[in-house]
Amino acid sequence: MSIHPPPRNDHTTARRGQRGVPAYGAGALRVVQGANLGDPVGGAEECQPGDIYRLRADAKSRRILLAATDPAEGAMPQYIATGSAVGTAGDALWPLALLTLLSATGERVVVVTAWLEPADQIFAIALSPLVPGADYTLIDIDADTSRVALADVICVSFAAGTLITLPGGRQAAIERLRPGDPVLTRDGGPQTLRWIGKATLRATGGFAPVVISAGTLGNLGDLIVSPHHRLFLYQRGAARIGPQAEVLVQAKHLVDDQRVWRREGGYVDYYSLAFDRHEIIFAEGTAAESLCVTDDSLQVLPPALAEDLRTRFPGLSHAPHFAPEAGRAALDGPALSRILRPGS
Repeated sequence: MSIHPPPRNDHTTARRGQRGVPAYGAGALRVVQGANLGDPVGGAEECQPGDIYRLRADAKSRRILLAATDPAEGAMPQYIATGSAVGTAGDALWPLALLTLLSATGERVVVVTAWLEPADQIFAIALSPLVPGADYTLIDIDADTSRVALADVICVSFAAGTLITLPGGRQAAIERLRPGDPVLTRDGGPQTLRWIGKATLRATGGFAPVVISAGTLGNLGDLIVSPHHRLFLYQRGAARIGPQAEVLVQAKHLVDDQRVWRREGGYVDYYSLAFDRHEIIFAEGTAAESLCVTDDSLQVLPPALAEDLRTRFPGLSHAPHFAPEAGRAALDGPALSRILRPGS
């Protein structure tokens, strides 16, 4: 589907305060095998390690919009903001437990259970994506929710200062780009940038950026991206992750605390780029994805950015890039070292 470029103006900017999180009613995530067979997800005392949970096949997440909270006050509770699909502005949302689940493919998924007062409802808030109909084994329960950040959700973005390659090989800092500018893509040559969004977020937890030091993936300078941002890797030789030479890998899976690490502290300015299609572009000379616009990605964008995309481009939906994605399990052992040491 093609979209028309918006008027040339400043970047769309998300407010620092409100955050949206995707949430499911507790009944949508139930035990299908184990000690608590049939029970919905709940608080720490109601869950049993080893139980296998399944997200109902027809489950649809709803956006909980949270009001700004002073980080010094902790996360107990957080409050519903105006416009939330769940609750009423001012309602309290109390975290109950931090649950770590393991998917059948070896991917760790983090879910916070939370109680909404005064509606007396429990929700499962996914800090990592959950797949409807998929099974997840509960491997860890943490009842200490004092440091839980409910807005720790997916954000696919580049940090300010990232150099983006333009046609002809020129580079421009991402914050200087504007809708209508041509950007070099791997598969389609020069493509028109349709939208750019900016979000200023506290660089902690799932929002702390991943720093890929210069040269690690052939990048000319340090490449700083959000943890879920996927890098495009072309694998040479017989030793590969999976059967295909081309693969996408989330930045967080590359962390080895030497050449690739999480940078915690302060704030980070994140920029997202969208084109007519889901593209592979070049950031600091390394191939990386643009924003893939789908219903799921709009659910986890900061609300101001999601609303701007919906308003400007109603009905826009991208087909993901054809390259398969490699999970963390595929990168254990020597595979990660091979990726982070090109040419070795």
